[in-house]
Parts: sequence; structure tokens; C-alpha cells
Amino acid sequence: MLAAQLDAYLAEAKIQATDKQKQQLIDFVALLSKWNKAYNLTSVRDPQQMLIRHVMDSLVVSPHLQGERFIDVGTGPGLPGIPLAILNPDKTFVLLDSLGKRIRFQKQVQFELGLDNIVPTESRVEAYDAGDGFDGVLSRAFASVGDMLNWCHHLPNENGVFYALKGQLADDEMALIPEGFVLKDTIGLQVPALDEQRHLLKIVKE
Repeated sequence: MLAAQLDAYLAEAKIQATDKQKQQLIDFVALLSKWNKAYNLTSVRDPQQMLIRHVMDSLVVSPHLQGERFIDVGTGPGLPGIPLAILNPDKTFVLLDSLGKRIRFQKQVQFELGLDNIVPTESRVEAYDAGDGFDGVLSRAFASVGDMLNWCHHLPNENGVFYALKGQLADDEMALIPEGFVLKDTIGLQVPALDEQRHLLKIVKE
């Protein structure tokens, strides 16, 4: 059932995936549904809705990613990082969250799905040492755009981009983008089977 739905959604979104990747995405939903009963990782309970609201909602960002090293801030159970990592085996995703139960889940997913391009990391974003920085800093439902930029300012490298996944865009939130940052692009995203607004904001340092 889920496999047929996933095929249809991927086709509608014009996203290519191998049979192995499709199976990994289905297995991720199964694991998320199983663990959610005990660990309350997401308010979405139905696997079919998880496929739409978590997996496809993450994957529609994939065509817009540029670079090889990404960090997913406030990733929760690994969203959007894990679906994006499955679809992009040539890219590395650090999955950052401050709650241990979410990191344990991510590590279980990593083990069961054989994902060697995710790095589950338990840390508060302010305390995380980004080293040489990342090509992309992802956040989905993590915080307001202003808070994201203030807390994550140390994460991108010289040419790095902030990718903020948002629903409806609020003018007052857009007006609060801090000094030193520029909104480079606003992209409307269409998530199959989801009748809600989705936007991707691409923000860079001045």
C-alpha cells in the first residue's frame, strides 16, 4: 500500500529514486511508526500521513540543495535529514538535536537502513562546533527565521546557504531577518497529496 503511494507521489513530484531508496523510505516510515508508539517522536500517527507530511515534505527540498555537507538543525526524528540522506547518498547530513531519545532513534534507523551518510549528534545548536562549516544549514519547523539565523550563524561555511522550510509565510517574520543576512530566494514547494502551503527560503550571509 505505502509502496504504491510512494511511487505515485515521487512521480508527481518528478523525483527519481532507485528501488533500494524507495524501500529505505518505506522502512523509515515503518520504524518511525513503531518507535512513535513508545517515544512520541511526532504528532503524526498514521503511516500514510507520515509518508506525506514527513517523507515527501522533506524530499521536495532535494532538487534545491547545493553542496555536499549539510547540517539539519532541530532535526527531531531526522526530518528532513534522513529522507534527504536516503535520496542523496553523495551528500553527508549531520542530524542535530538536543533530545537523547531522538538521537537513539536516528542511530537505530542508521543501523537498520545501512545509512553511512548521516551523523546523529546530540547537542544544543549554540554549543555545536561546526569546524570548517557546512554548505547548507537546514531547518524545518525549528524556530522563527530570525531565531534560526541568530542561533545558527556559526554553522555555514563561507559560501554556505541557510535552507528554512516554512509553511505559510508571515510578513512580520520576514521583516525580522537580522542584519547581516540576505533572503536570496523564496521557492514555493508542492507536496503531493498535501493541500497546504510550503516554502523554502534560501538565506545567505552578507
